[in-house]
Amino acid sequence: MGDIKKVVLAYSGGLDTSIIIPWLKENYDNCEVIAVSGDVGQGTELDGLEEKAKKTGASKLYIEDLNKEFIEEYVFPTIKADAVYESKYLLGTSFARPIIAKRIVEIALAEGADAICHGCTGKGNDQVRFELAIKAFAPDMKIIAPWREWSLKSRDEEIDYAEAHNIPLKITRETNYSKDKNIWHISHEGLDLEDPANEPMYNKEGFLELGVSPEQAPDKPTYVTISFEKGVPVAVDGEKMGSVDIVKKLNKLGGENGIGIVDLVENRLVGMKSRGVYETPGGTILYHAHNKLEEITLDRDTYHFKQQVGLRFAELVYFGQWYTPLRKALSAFVDSTQETVSGDVKLKLYKGNIIDASVTSPYSLYDPDIATFDEDEVYDQKDSSGFINLFGLPIKVQAKKGLIKE
Repeated sequence: MGDIKKVVLAYSGGLDTSIIIPWLKENYDNCEVIAVSGDVGQGTELDGLEEKAKKTGASKLYIEDLNKEFIEEYVFPTIKADAVYESKYLLGTSFARPIIAKRIVEIALAEGADAICHGCTGKGNDQVRFELAIKAFAPDMKIIAPWREWSLKSRDEEIDYAEAHNIPLKITRETNYSKDKNIWHISHEGLDLEDPANEPMYNKEGFLELGVSPEQAPDKPTYVTISFEKGVPVAVDGEKMGSVDIVKKLNKLGGENGIGIVDLVENRLVGMKSRGVYETPGGTILYHAHNKLEEITLDRDTYHFKQQVGLRFAELVYFGQWYTPLRKALSAFVDSTQETVSGDVKLKLYKGNIIDASVTSPYSLYDPDIATFDEDEVYDQKDSSGFINLFGLPIKVQAKKGLIKE
């Protein structure tokens, strides 16, 4: 290991990366460790991080503000694709990893580092997401993954290591949930959540961080109107806002009304099932509003095919394949569908529910003169007879041959 003299570490200041700095120095000949934190909206989690990193052995800490790029270049393209993993997960951790890893590679190359290190476990998806991004921008860079090397077997043993090395932690053994927080969401895993038979303790003080449970939400509904231009949210309640401010505003409104809490047993890329609780208040509102607008602005065939694309897009994001030709190609298709996805969507937020109130667009394909149940002069109902005869012709031929069975 003597050839590793300088390592750039993906540093969050959480349990894993807090102990990795001294571990690297112990196991890699006192190598220099440069810590890098990608700021994608962790908030107070970044407070005091530089002092902590240096006290535990890092030579320096980069804190890179990636919020705007994260929302506009990773989150919004995923919303436009209506990409949701396994019908529930809005990909909060998944699409944050590629942008963080990309910036870490840029710093590692600028610093002349010999290796990049991350704190992802050998059971998780994040190891794949980080390493695929590293391979995309530095294919020959050595990657150090301590969870695949060290003798520590659990988070309890990590805490033991931290205590033995006088490393301060913000958690205790009782609150030792594995969490990931950014401007888009927060995830909770571990402890009592590892058993799907256990109901999450939503009303326990300190569990939910971005909002309240539906039971604790106000008895009065909140209305919100979101304006889109070409599939991108640009205003809330008529007020133009930047991308980051829109997400923050909707996080506040959604959190207050118990929106966006998901309990999911998902299929990880590495093959196992894993249970997690996700809070995505603003994101849940944006996804709902965007899809509602597409209902009236996309034709049937495009809308249906785009649903298939969304499933594949979600898999690519979840699997860490953001920097691939297929993801870029799918984004190009999605962007072409968004030319007319402009308009206003009004929603009612009430105790964890999102209720449609109204949707308008200058590009609406909904024609009340055609759709009406009243008398009209634009639709000849006799035309449907010929259509049904032709559409049903294959069934009729098969039936005459006796080929249709119950």
